[in-house]
Amino acid sequence: MAKAQAMGALLTVLVILATSAEMAHGICNLSSTGIRACQPAAAIRHPTDQPSAECCAALAGADLPCLCRYKNAAGVWVRFYRIDINRAMGLPGKCGLAMPANC
Repeated sequence: MAKAQAMGALLTVLVILATSAEMAHGICNLSSTGIRACQPAAAIRHPTDQPSAECCAALAGADLPCLCRYKNAAGVWVRFYRIDINRAMGLPGKCGLAMPANC
């Protein structure tokens, strides 16, 4: 039982590390520069009302279905970019882009 718990903990750490490394270089065709361009509109504190043109351009080139898979990894977004995941998921709509229906 202890061995299974240790393996589960190790797997969790590996997933977190892999996600952290991926976030440092961008994710789902959204570069770290693109993520930073969207940060003001998805900020945890004092977000802007609308995303910038740079943010919308970055989102237009992003793999939106892929980004949907990361919406439950809110801790990663908060830790690395200080982004509120719920606000972030609303940005494509503000840019005139359609999110996948099952997102």
